[in-house]
Parts: sequence; C-alpha cells; structure tokens
Amino acid sequence: MQAGKHSKGMGSQLMYGAGEFFNGGAFVIINSFFTVFLIKAMGMPAALAGTVPLIGHFWDAVTDPIMGNITDRTTSKMGAKRFYMLIGSFATALTFATLWIPFRTDRPVTMFVFYVLMYCLFSTGSTILMVPYNGLLPDMIDDYDTRSKFSNVRMIWSTLGAMVCGVVPTLLITDTTKTTMYLRCGVLFGLLFLITCLLTVAGTWEKQHAPMKSKLSDSFNHAGSAFRSRSFRLFVGIYLTGQCGMDFVSGMAVYYVDDVINGYKNHYVTYLMAALIIAQLIGMLIWGPVMAKTSKRTTILIGAPIRIVCTLLLLPFSYEGASIIPILILAIGIGIGNAATLTSIFAIMADMPDVDELVTSIHRPGVVSGMSTFARKISSGLSAWLIGVLLMAVGYSEKLANEGARQSLFTQRGIAMIFVFMPVVLCILLFIFGYRFPMTEKEFNIVKKEIERRKGEDTSKATPEEIKVCERVTGISYDKLWDPANQWVGNGHRK
Repeated sequence: MQAGKHSKGMGSQLMYGAGEFFNGGAFVIINSFFTVFLIKAMGMPAALAGTVPLIGHFWDAVTDPIMGNITDRTTSKMGAKRFYMLIGSFATALTFATLWIPFRTDRPVTMFVFYVLMYCLFSTGSTILMVPYNGLLPDMIDDYDTRSKFSNVRMIWSTLGAMVCGVVPTLLITDTTKTTMYLRCGVLFGLLFLITCLLTVAGTWEKQHAPMKSKLSDSFNHAGSAFRSRSFRLFVGIYLTGQCGMDFVSGMAVYYVDDVINGYKNHYVTYLMAALIIAQLIGMLIWGPVMAKTSKRTTILIGAPIRIVCTLLLLPFSYEGASIIPILILAIGIGIGNAATLTSIFAIMADMPDVDELVTSIHRPGVVSGMSTFARKISSGLSAWLIGVLLMAVGYSEKLANEGARQSLFTQRGIAMIFVFMPVVLCILLFIFGYRFPMTEKEFNIVKKEIERRKGEDTSKATPEEIKVCERVTGISYDKLWDPANQWVGNGHRK
C-alpha cells in the first residue's frame, strides 16, 4: 500500500514508535541486572557472567545479516517487515522471560553454557523483530523532515521504555540475591514488550517493493558491502559509541550504588535511573525541535560534551556515604546530553538505506538495518563483557557479592573509575564520529535527486557541487555509483 493513503499525524507516529519500547527498555534491564543476576543471585564468576551477552551478540553476527537478507527477499500482503515483526513480537516476549530462569548447578561452566543458550535464543527473537523494524521507516516515509518527526517520537518511546525498565525492576528486585524476583520481572516485561510491539505492527504500513534477488548464502556478502558507504561506516561509529557509553552507565549503576556509595538499600539505584531517564525524556522534547532547525549531526556535537562534563564531575562524589543529591543533579545532565545524541542516532539510521541505494542501485533497507541492529547488539555485548573483565581486574569478588558483604576499598575505587572514565572515552569518540559525519538535509536531498536521475525520473544533469556531495557522502567516485557490483564484498562479485 502507498504511504500517501495513510495519516502521518501524531497517532501514526505514536504507533510506529511503540515498538521502540522494547529496544529502549529491554537492554536497560539486561545491562542493569543480567550480570547482577548471574553473579549475585546465581554465583557465577564475574568474567564468565560478562562473557554470556558477548557470545550472544556475536551470534547476532550470523543471524542479523541473514535476517536482513530474508526481509528484503520476502513479499507479503501485509508487508515483509511487518510480517516478520509480528512473528518477532511473540518470539521476543517468550525468550526475554526465559533469560531469567534459575538454573543452579555446582559446575560454573555448565551454568555458563545454559545461559549462553538462553541468551542466543533471546537474541534470535530480538533479531526477527528489530531488523525489519529498523528498516521499516524508509519504506513508510520518503521526506527527510517527516522521517525526523517519526524518529523523534520513536525516541520518546525509547526513553519511556528506558524509564519504566530502569525504575520498575529496581522496585521489584529488592534483594539482588533472590532469583524469583528476577523471573517475575522477566515475565512482566515480556508481556509489556509483546503489547507495544503488536501496536506497531497494527499501526504502520509499507510501500511495496520488488523483492531483492539473492540467495540466503549471499547474506554475509550483502551485509559486508553495506560498509562501502562512508556515511554508513561513520553512522556505525556513532551508534556504537553513543549507545555503548550509556550501556556502561546502566550496566555499572547497580555496582556503583551498591558497592561504591553503599546506597542500594536506600533505593539510590531507583533515584539514579529515574533522574537519568526523566531527564532524557525531557531532553527529547528539547532536542527534537533543535534537530529540525539545524541538522541530525548538530545535536550529537552538543550532547556529547554535556555527557563528558557531567560524567567527569561524578568523581568527587564517588565514595561510601556520599550524598545522593549532587549525583542526581549530574545524572540529570547526563540524561539531557544522552537525549541529544540519541535523537540524532535513530534519525540518521532512517537515511542510510538511501545512501546505500545510490551506491548499489538496489533498495535493501533490510540489509542496512540488519547491520545497524547488529551494531546495537554488539555494543551491548561488548559493554557487558568489558564490565565483567574490568570488575575482575579491580578484584571484584562474586563470593563476597553473593554473601551481601562489602568489596575491598581498592575494588570500590576501581568500580568508580570504570563508571566514570569508560563512558567519557566513548563520548569523545562519539563527538569525533559526529563531527566527521557528512550528511545534513542539503546532502540528503542531493542523494535523493541523484537516485531519481539514475532511475530516469529526473532528466537534469548533476552540477559539480552535487557530484562532490555524492562522492563525499558515499566515499565512492561519482562514475562508480549505482553499480550492482557494489552489493558484493571484494572482487569476486556476481552480476
């Protein structure tokens, strides 16, 4: 069905964005509590616990490219993306709940293998849902500004998901050593994710496109060739550093509050997450209009420095018994800065299939979104793994944690350093990638016009300035654009 037959008003924006409740919230719960569940409730060594999500997300290196290829090869009356999202909604809800099943054994390696399998199942369900969802907007909306509005509402849903998933679990899991509390939380949120994802399936539409002609075995070639685009490479850098920085904040929050300032029983984690996420929600309302009046990269260049300064200022308050008030004030600043960067990330994502089409001559939003989804998941996995490794490096004792005892002073200081400096380093990289990103609305419109020329829908001739823009955005010389050979990696391409 054609997009013009559908309303592009707030109702459609809200239903489109509802699917992001899962993506914005599920990984907050996982980053905040999954390794805590494995270490403090199940007694798994920290290094093993941090490796579980990492392996699960390397499994995504297999499933995400395949899912992207399958999506672009499929035809369906309801739209290929919405069809797979319907399946993925149920798969994700079920597998999220099974992540938190208690599996006790005296053999840590056996426990490790069980939770790796559970995480891979969850990650596969998430792939079936999120790869088509991330590729949906380009097939709904063509206009640059309208896409930005839909993306901004999506980010508001993401923040609502992060708010609910960041605060409610801290109220449900009052004792981090009790396994039943985690399972109850998993079942509850699995149902919430199902409901919100079904709203998106019901309230969206797709323009019909001829399916991409390729074999399933070509999935990895297609996925790798998405990186031919300079804009996409820089976007992945933005996505990884922007999201990974906040993954460290949410992933270390429980350790920081419990083991450094010793305030978990005072509900300081709840206060901290609430301050971060409420500020992020308010920030979305501020930065959306700013992005509309400037560009999708401008808010990155504003938000990243805000996050850096506020995070560094946490250092003087990172000790046992510190007042929570200044920490909460700085958390508000971090949340507002994160809103600025997050607003840009998903708005930019919607434009990447257009750049890819100019490079390859093929419309393949599934392939592009598959690699984008993989980037998000690998950032989460790397964060969890690094947290486990760094906790081990600073002497974190899972035995003391399981007994509810305090960690050593050296370990407490190490946790504070991880909580502060890892996000700062990632935000510096985010700023660099954002500064180098080459697309604003002007460049986007030139790309769209060039695609129309290549299709024979525009008879005008590209000006020297337009040629330079196309080359700068794609990173490929003008005479080598719109070549089906560009969809293959290396010289051994097929035609």
